Amino acid sequence: MEFFVKTSRPESIKTATLVLPVGEAGKLGPLALAVDQAAAGALSQLLKRGDISGKPGQTLLLHDIPNLKATRVLLVGSGKEALSDRQLRKLITAVHGVLKGLGGSDAVLALGDIAVRDRDTYGTTRLLVETLADGAYQFEQFKSEKSRPRALKKITLLTDKAGLADTERGCRHARAIASGMAFTRDLGNLPPNLCHPSYLADQARNLCKTYKNLKADILDEKKLKALGAGAFLAVAQGSDQPPRMIVLDYQGGKKNEKPYVLVGKGITFDTGGISLKPGLGMDEMKYDMCGAASVFGTLRAVLELQLPINLVCLLACAENMPSGGATRPGDIVTSMSGQTVEILNTDAEGRLVLCDALTYAERFKPKAVIDIATLTGACIVALGSNASGLMGNNEELVQQLLKAGKDADDRAWELPLFDEYQEQLDSPFADIANIGGPKAGSITAGCFLSRFAKNYHWAHLDIAGTAWISGGKDKGATGKPVPLLTQYLLDRA
Repeated sequence: MEFFVKTSRPESIKTATLVLPVGEAGKLGPLALAVDQAAAGALSQLLKRGDISGKPGQTLLLHDIPNLKATRVLLVGSGKEALSDRQLRKLITAVHGVLKGLGGSDAVLALGDIAVRDRDTYGTTRLLVETLADGAYQFEQFKSEKSRPRALKKITLLTDKAGLADTERGCRHARAIASGMAFTRDLGNLPPNLCHPSYLADQARNLCKTYKNLKADILDEKKLKALGAGAFLAVAQGSDQPPRMIVLDYQGGKKNEKPYVLVGKGITFDTGGISLKPGLGMDEMKYDMCGAASVFGTLRAVLELQLPINLVCLLACAENMPSGGATRPGDIVTSMSGQTVEILNTDAEGRLVLCDALTYAERFKPKAVIDIATLTGACIVALGSNASGLMGNNEELVQQLLKAGKDADDRAWELPLFDEYQEQLDSPFADIANIGGPKAGSITAGCFLSRFAKNYHWAHLDIAGTAWISGGKDKGATGKPVPLLTQYLLDRA
């Protein structure tokens, strides 16, 4: 779907569908009033029938309105006061639900009269366009019968001259973020027999062919062994699929400027290894690479916007399978940092690939390092599917990420990293155990990672609850936290 911005008056624009807001009790704002006047009061007369009360998200489709160039007019309820982010998303989703069922190839949204709490023109545009683009996403490449192609191809946002620059900027940023989210969703939704570590390495190479200021280095088993990545290799040793650490280096800033580093967990399928997961719902463990997928998506957004920053992406990719060669509970491995790890549960594998990637990140002398991982079921118990868990060793970085999540409507919530939690990882046989017992599972996982991130500012995002939707017809990857991460990088740029 294409998005455009114009400064035309709504009553004079030619389109298949013109979308206008209606407040509660049929109240028309300035834009809708201008259309009503041009139509000789036709909208006011129709509203007197009471077919739409104006509550947020209600819709009413009108045909043959006189004196307008628009074929149809779609009225959408906008309430009686400023909307919340959630209300705006519901309103836009309702509008899109009507538009995609119509025959017109284009629509014009004259929604400038809608006020959104704590959002200016730029922020409202961002949220609006991202919601529309996300709603248009489809994943049907493995279906013999595809859905009927939708007629709607183009959406134009109307604004005035004063808001033109902010609307255009919001639209441009939203398009890039939506593109990144779609890339993340595609990777997450792919079946694990196709989307394995080598496939993700190919995706990295393909990106480098398109963007000249991006370079890739693919670390195979031999290179990982030479680096001493014993924890990373321990996860992969039960699988026939070879592991890969993918290093992507984007140079958009000054030559010697320190980079930001994103580290993504890329477990392309997680059986749990010898600590085997239950069979029910195990198909969803293809989503255990959504941390890496979200880094790919964020990088895609940064590349499209050509942000003036330096960014390094480390994707720790492996498959966790049970076999005669698989890691056992009780095994002790030596990480790249030299710290030894007693593996008490092979299903706590994400932290093992991440810890070596975090050590590898030191060589880039980063401004900050953020790792993103579908790390713990405990995070879903704590926060559900509405917020990602956030921990870190630098308060300024944590606050920057919390603000980015709020601004992008892709929220995170901080969890504590008190020293007392570290004691749960004590091992009688090694420097550290890979699990800390049943209590505070998300926090002890963060504590584990923190031991490998002492030499730089670091934060950890646990996206186990936000990266995908389970079960049912809406099952699939969400594309989160691409908006949060891109907003963080936009703020730094």
